[in-house]
Amino acid sequence: MVHKYIEFKVVERFMQAVLMKAGIPHDDASIVADVLLWADRLGFDSHGANRLKSIYLDRIRDGILDPVTQIEIVRESPTTAVVDGHNGMGHVVGYKAMSIAIEKARKFGMGMVAVRNSTHYGFAGYYPLMAVREDMIGITGTNARPSIAPTFGVENMLGTNPLTFGMPTDESFPFLLDCATSITQRGKVELYAREGKELPRGWVIDENGESETDSAEVLKDLISGKAALTPLGGIGEETGGYKGYGYATVVEILSAALQQGAFMKMLLGMKDGKKVPYPIGHFFIVIDISTFTDPADFKKTTGDILRELRASRKMPGQDRIYTAGEKEHYTWMERKEKGMPFSCELLQEFRKLCNEYDVNEFLTHFEE
Repeated sequence: MVHKYIEFKVVERFMQAVLMKAGIPHDDASIVADVLLWADRLGFDSHGANRLKSIYLDRIRDGILDPVTQIEIVRESPTTAVVDGHNGMGHVVGYKAMSIAIEKARKFGMGMVAVRNSTHYGFAGYYPLMAVREDMIGITGTNARPSIAPTFGVENMLGTNPLTFGMPTDESFPFLLDCATSITQRGKVELYAREGKELPRGWVIDENGESETDSAEVLKDLISGKAALTPLGGIGEETGGYKGYGYATVVEILSAALQQGAFMKMLLGMKDGKKVPYPIGHFFIVIDISTFTDPADFKKTTGDILRELRASRKMPGQDRIYTAGEKEHYTWMERKEKGMPFSCELLQEFRKLCNEYDVNEFLTHFEE
């Protein structure tokens, strides 16, 4: 529940200050803050500033995330590269890997970079949007700690493994499809737990294959392996759960096999009862539209497709049809004026961070 709105510039300065206090260099802290805040700007609240502490600061403090990111290109061709992130900040690794892919696409028409030993890179949609701004198509995917059970299974084996596409259009917003290959993702479960809300049936199954809806218990059970997220399509095959399972597997393979990185149970973050890094893999693909057709023509055709979809016959009782990226655009138009929404719980967490990281000059902004 929204308690108050705070200017994005204020939140950005605060996050940069805290991240630098945690040992992240200035330029890298700016990248991390930007990735997190674009999630909040576009309404992907489950992957925004609310994860600053729990996913990033806590892991730095636990010694399983290196605040100083060392990026190494271990293999390269004119159109491809394999990058080792050495357990640095995933946002920084992702930003630099996508930048390499864009540069290769600019020179040779296409570019692909596979990454190993990275960490959680935040809002996946951020990276394809980097390509969109260059009149290119951007694609990314990442594996993650096990959460999804395979169809007819109950054990969490695959990550939520988003497969994300960004394409420029002639409209005021791009086509952006950023979806986990599960019905929901761990971040949304965390959001429901933070707000004390029950999960819809079918999102999570227990060890008996039955729906589990207590969001706080689900978070514990996902960690202990007593619960698993269901793939896109849901439980079993009747509603197409095997499709989400298949796409999750594709992302797992492309996030691990090309770069010889870690996969599935290797990403649990625990070894011999101790916390260890999550050596996550990503991939980034960029296509230079100008090598196929004039970018303006591509944008118009893409826009025509989206407009025809929105103009098609609507279901009774429905006012409109949306296309991917449209709702996010409207969210940003609203939040650009109002600021970032904060719940009471997030305000309290940020006040604590002000004290812990000695940035008390921001304290008044986070008062209820």
